[in-house]
Amino acid sequence: MYNLDVATIAIIAANVLVSMKGFNDTTFFERYKFSIGAIKAGQKERMATSGFLHVDVSHLLFNMLTLYFFAGVVINWFGAGQFLVIYSVSLLAGSLLALSFHKDEPYYSAVGASGAVTGILYAAILLQPTMQLGIMFIPIPVPAYVVGIGYLLYSIYGMKKRLGNIGHTAHFGGAIGGYACTLLFMPGLLQTETLMVGLLALPIILLFVLGKMGKI
Repeated sequence: MYNLDVATIAIIAANVLVSMKGFNDTTFFERYKFSIGAIKAGQKERMATSGFLHVDVSHLLFNMLTLYFFAGVVINWFGAGQFLVIYSVSLLAGSLLALSFHKDEPYYSAVGASGAVTGILYAAILLQPTMQLGIMFIPIPVPAYVVGIGYLLYSIYGMKKRLGNIGHTAHFGGAIGGYACTLLFMPGLLQTETLMVGLLALPIILLFVLGKMGKI
């Protein structure tokens, strides 16, 4: 879990450098953040660049620590190349879902690597669903698949209630990207981990059902 591969170092370095530039240059930050109005006006690159900007040091630190803890799992299974693919697809999937969900909100904006990092987290959980994770304020370790399902259910709730200044939609989109890429790279999981594949798909199915029903 704690393997610090060159690919992980490169992603962390890119996030730190771009975020530091954004901390010190408001014009740069505003130009490259996720913005519905600007994206619909043609600045599609924001869907990628926003994933390397952060609001502050604590936001950056939380995302990079989460990446650090789970990148090794994905790299150990797939290698650095496919890890980078999962990270990139998850980043864009998070932006796409956010664009779809907030398309009628021209002033909606967001930044952060959370979508991409959540994709790596969900990929790691799908690969090792029974690994034990320590959760703040919970005195005993919790199985990874429980954390994954619970996190996405909370994200659905956050999307519906618009909780806090958090990009719940990007988190969920990133998880979908990580889930889909993992099954694409390792379709055998459909046979060897059928139950876990199904359980981890439940929140994704629920989101689309609620979306079709106009409940979210």
